[in-house]
Amino acid sequence: MATGKSGTSPMTNIGTPLLAGLAVAAAALAGRYGIQAWHAFKTRPPKPKIRKFYDGGFQPTMTRREAALILGIRENATPDKVKEAHRKVMVANHPDAGGSHYLASKINEAKDVMLGKTRGSGSAF
Repeated sequence: MATGKSGTSPMTNIGTPLLAGLAVAAAALAGRYGIQAWHAFKTRPPKPKIRKFYDGGFQPTMTRREAALILGIRENATPDKVKEAHRKVMVANHPDAGGSHYLASKINEAKDVMLGKTRGSGSAF
C-alpha cells in the first residue's frame, strides 16, 4: 500500500475526521434529547401534596387537640365549623355506609368535646 508525503496511509487520514464527525454528531444528539427531557420535566404537572396522617391510636381520654385532629379542624373552631366538619367526616365513616361503629363513636365524641358537651370520656368500647 502506498503512503502519502507524511508517511501515513490514506485510510488513517480519512479515519480521523470521520471519528471526529461521529463524535460531534453523537454529542449533538445527546444534547438534543437532554434538552427535550428537561422541557418534559419542567412542564409535567405538579405532584399532589399528600397529607401527613396522625401516627398512633386514640388517647384514653379525648382532648380538644385529639378531637380537632379527628374532625380535621383547628382547636378554636367555631361551632358551625365543628358541625360542618362532623357532618363531612360522618358521611365518609358512617356505619350504614360500611364504616366502623368504633370510629363513628369517636367522631361523635370528638364533636361533643369540641362543642363543650362533654369533657372527653373513656372509650365506649
